[in-house]
Amino acid sequence: HLQLVESGGGLVQPGESLRLSCVASGFTLTNWPMGWFRQAPGKAPEGVSCIVMSDESINYVDSVKGRFAISRDNASDTVWLQMTNLQPEDTGLYYCAVGRDPTPTCTMSNGDYGNWGLGTQVTVSS
Repeated sequence: HLQLVESGGGLVQPGESLRLSCVASGFTLTNWPMGWFRQAPGKAPEGVSCIVMSDESINYVDSVKGRFAISRDNASDTVWLQMTNLQPEDTGLYYCAVGRDPTPTCTMSNGDYGNWGLGTQVTVSS
């Protein structure tokens, strides 16, 4: 069955970078949207970025544009989120998820994703 495992989180200072990884097993991600979401304490989950594995349709939430970059490797069923110039408001538990349908474009709406990893914690603090 499909399993998603995130890694790469940690504690960093403002301005530093992290690279998150999401590896899928039991599933081939080609043609399926993949999303990165985050949830800060006391807040609802927020879509951060998404990518469609087949044609690289990519979206970002406005607050991370120019700082985060999503990428993928079909051969290894892996999606990365490169995060630069991290700020305290980026703190949260970051999840990856697979879309419910093999659509040619991706959204950052939680309801459009049906399988989720357990998350990796990102903390940005001085």
